[in-house]
Amino acid sequence: MMIYDSWDKAFKQPFGALRRGQTCRFTIRLPKDMKPDFPPVIVLFRQGFKERFVTMLLDGETDSYYSYSAEYCPSYYGLVYYYFSFTVGGQRRYIKKVSASEGAIGDGGLWQLTIYDERYETPDFIKGGIMYQIFPDRFCNSGEPKENIPTGRVLREDWGGTPYYRPDENGHVWNNDYFGGDLRGIISKLDYISSLGVNVIYLNPIFEAHENHRYNTANYRRVDPLLGTNEDFRELCEQAELRGISIILDGVFSHTGADSVYFNKFGRYDTLGAYNSPESEYYEWYTFMNYPDVYEAWWGIDTLPNVRENNESYTEFICGEGGVIDYWISLGARGFRLDVADELPDEFLDNLNRAVKRNGDDKIIIGEVWEDASNKESYGVKRRYLHGKQLDSVMNYPFREAIIDYVMFGDGRLFRDRVFTILENYPKPSVDALMNFISTHDIERAINRFGGEACEGKSKDWQAERFLNEEEYSLGKQRLKAAMVIQYFLPGVPSIYYGDEAGLQGYKDPFNRRCYPWGHEDEELLSFVRELGGIRRQFDFLGTANFRIFLAEREELVFARFNEEENKGLIIFLNFTGEERRFLENPKVRDMFTHYRFIKGCTENGELVVPPHGYAVCYAENKKKRQ
Repeated sequence: MMIYDSWDKAFKQPFGALRRGQTCRFTIRLPKDMKPDFPPVIVLFRQGFKERFVTMLLDGETDSYYSYSAEYCPSYYGLVYYYFSFTVGGQRRYIKKVSASEGAIGDGGLWQLTIYDERYETPDFIKGGIMYQIFPDRFCNSGEPKENIPTGRVLREDWGGTPYYRPDENGHVWNNDYFGGDLRGIISKLDYISSLGVNVIYLNPIFEAHENHRYNTANYRRVDPLLGTNEDFRELCEQAELRGISIILDGVFSHTGADSVYFNKFGRYDTLGAYNSPESEYYEWYTFMNYPDVYEAWWGIDTLPNVRENNESYTEFICGEGGVIDYWISLGARGFRLDVADELPDEFLDNLNRAVKRNGDDKIIIGEVWEDASNKESYGVKRRYLHGKQLDSVMNYPFREAIIDYVMFGDGRLFRDRVFTILENYPKPSVDALMNFISTHDIERAINRFGGEACEGKSKDWQAERFLNEEEYSLGKQRLKAAMVIQYFLPGVPSIYYGDEAGLQGYKDPFNRRCYPWGHEDEELLSFVRELGGIRRQFDFLGTANFRIFLAEREELVFARFNEEENKGLIIFLNFTGEERRFLENPKVRDMFTHYRFIKGCTENGELVVPPHGYAVCYAENKKKRQ
């Protein structure tokens, strides 16, 4: 008999995180032979506060159990942990968490309840959309002449060649080779990007910086000369907007480059940098242990000096009126993805949120957080990213791992647990804006992960020229397609890392940052991705739709995205086998929906046929009157 399950509305209503001031009803079931001496209690506590006990009242019984319920309405936001307690025959007993959501009598863990600000909303423009991530130097070279090129750069003419990766005699990889991708190149490909169904482009850093990844910012207020000009960026935003596409920039605010206007270690600039003199206006931005050569640096990399984000001068420079945030939004940026968000102090994130949102509630902030962002702890502090006044949402690494492991190994229970844990812990507004990806610039491309030999522990030399053979590519592509179907229809926003749709390969940095293969795309894969985009963009309700899994097995996955109020949804079917599968109506599906229209897939005598290693999509409505 089920005692408690936090994912089942029979035990907890509503599902998931709560707005402050929103009432939640908890219900437990106790076997008839364990009738408590006194009414049970739900025990709730916040970190640093005493436990709170809420009495549960008898509200029903059957032949096998008693049912007890209680309501709770939080007056604060943050994380609450809870369990249940009761006494039988004078002996204290507990109901605690023994799986991802279920409870049992005895020892176990605690359930998490996330409480968020009642005013917390996230921008609508991203919900239901599709994101496209571009590493600017490697996407498209417009061919226009490059002007005012800083010294120390190697301009390559072998588009598609292997990026430099070998260190110099001091062990440093300078990342100083550039293939010439630029903003005008992106402008020239906007129609292509639009054909994928994309409505948001996320650009890796575009500010002036002296390595090709541009995470070592040299000037926060200037586009890197090889990418173009600030006016080119304005034009990119304007041209993208004409196609219904918004531009999000990468904000790198935890460190700058040592070779920058602000630090100026190598004397490139005529400004007085922090490295040049303690009298520099930027000196207070940095932490020196032994001036000038020993200073705090990001992960100890001396070309990336850390900044003191809460320094008043730095905060004002980034977040103040007319500062960096205001400037780029004024040119057309719709918001920022924040690099290493877990290394940015809460106070700075508060200030950054105010800076972005004073430009309009339709401006977005997405944080780079690799773990569950609802309970992330960094530098000894429990973070409050998703409580309502910092991030709108995050990069969704937990979904990425859930998708990849499920497609490769077929553990449906683990997949379900990973997905629903995030859906339970995150506020609904942030769920709807999640950045759902399976590749990025920081990890190996998914097709390599799916089809090739694992790269963990392998040298850069091993990774550099390692390409999938024909058999590996076929397997990787087959799995990639299955993963993208899941990615496109899970809650949140699917994000394509440029080139994944074309079959571009690459192990870890910098080989995951190869040039887009213009003229050499895998046209079949590209057509598949366009098809997915077309289906997704047909249905606006996907932006906020709920999620339900009907079947998750090694051979088959069936799940739904549905709008309860409007009694409609999509059902997605995935066949992982090499044989045609006929979908026999799942009783849960039949109970949920009454009318079907097949969007993708064929039918025989009204029965859905899903091809080998294929998928199908069904639009469904419930025309029965809800009780």
